[in-house]
Amino acid sequence: LSGLHLKEEKTKPDANGAVVKADDNVEKTEDEEKEDRAAQSLLNKLIRSNLVDTTNQVEVLQRDPTSPLYSVKSFEELRLKPQLLQGVYAMGFNRPSKIQENALPMMLAEPPQNLIAQSQSGTGKTAAFVLAMLSRVEPGNKYPQCLCLSPTYELALQTGKVIEQMGKFYPELKLAYAVRGNKLERGQKISEQIVIGTPGTVLDWCSKLKFIDPKKIKVFVLDEADVMIATQGHQDQSIRIQRMLPRDCQMLLFSATFEDSVWKFAQKVVPDPNIIKLKREEETLDTIKQYYVLCNNRDEKFQALCNIYGAITIAQAMIFCHTRKTAGWLAAELSKEGHQVALLSGEMMVEQRAAVIERFREGKEKVLVTTNVCARGIDVEQVSVVINFDLPVDKDGNPDNETYLHRIGRTGRFGKRGLAINMVDSKHSMNILNRIQEHFNKKINKLDTDDLDEIEKITN
Repeated sequence: LSGLHLKEEKTKPDANGAVVKADDNVEKTEDEEKEDRAAQSLLNKLIRSNLVDTTNQVEVLQRDPTSPLYSVKSFEELRLKPQLLQGVYAMGFNRPSKIQENALPMMLAEPPQNLIAQSQSGTGKTAAFVLAMLSRVEPGNKYPQCLCLSPTYELALQTGKVIEQMGKFYPELKLAYAVRGNKLERGQKISEQIVIGTPGTVLDWCSKLKFIDPKKIKVFVLDEADVMIATQGHQDQSIRIQRMLPRDCQMLLFSATFEDSVWKFAQKVVPDPNIIKLKREEETLDTIKQYYVLCNNRDEKFQALCNIYGAITIAQAMIFCHTRKTAGWLAAELSKEGHQVALLSGEMMVEQRAAVIERFREGKEKVLVTTNVCARGIDVEQVSVVINFDLPVDKDGNPDNETYLHRIGRTGRFGKRGLAINMVDSKHSMNILNRIQEHFNKKINKLDTDDLDEIEKITN
């Protein structure tokens, strides 16, 4: 993969070869925010070695509430073509994931049904809609029958990989990539049955260049709709493509989040849908011990961190900073003290980030220093300590309770005990901490050095 490249003039490699932005104080542009979402999504795909076993309950809203709702517990029940079943098993799927149990019977039903589904990374959604596409294809017909839109070139490649893996025993099925730079001769028609691409190029192939006859498309998939519509123009292009498709074309839309904008978009593109939503999981702080350490400035915070460092590195720890600049400074200072730490920063290429997470996950590094953006969606089971070097605040400087929960919720997973330590360095940050305590109705105790034994007990 080529990674998501940064603008040259702002970047310079640091001593470890990671790319670092020269000016850290520039506010992120909207485009960079979008790129972050796409990068985050790609990162999750690169680091997922297996499916996440989510405890979220799935809520199914049927288009026709009178028809019997059924889910499957095995892939055999779906009566797949033998070569597809072989492909599924070869990919290491033994039984359907939660989202697959409910989504696959709907996607494979006759007559075809439309679906809007919410599922986060690692729940097996790509495999689910790929299976639906491969099941609908008539291999004898040498023209595009399934169309899948992805927000970026890299994400399209990831989905393409899944199609190639699952279709390994189905050699007559062919795949084409409708992405920038894939130049075809004018007037050429495409013989591949599945086309995956980004909205702009797919629209050109359907309308201007006429490589694809949209009237012959049976399945239309919109993947990562939330990332997609965050990108300027993609929303209009997707709607224009959808309007060219036949009325009986099956529409499948997937999104990790369902903000209002995503809903509005989904309803425009997917008529009469079945809907699968994840019920919000009640995250709990009951198994997590929370402390705060009182300091006067950043250097004192660093000193306090060094004092408790020995106690926390028995297990693995994540340290959160507010800005990339602080994260870079902290990682460098800890390294100077001889501590082995990994830095996860937004300037890195996605592949570099994936390599850092992999090392941390394998325990090669005990401590990961990071910012919010990079840590979103990363699950490392063995993290038992989270340190908020900076407390999480929103754009207006108010406590960001959701981020606090998200950060410290990385410990205390799977019923294990966890530990969260908050660094407080001003009246303002004490006020933020008090408001966080009130919000969760949980007391956060002051950490005294006598408590280090307590910390060691938790982390052992």
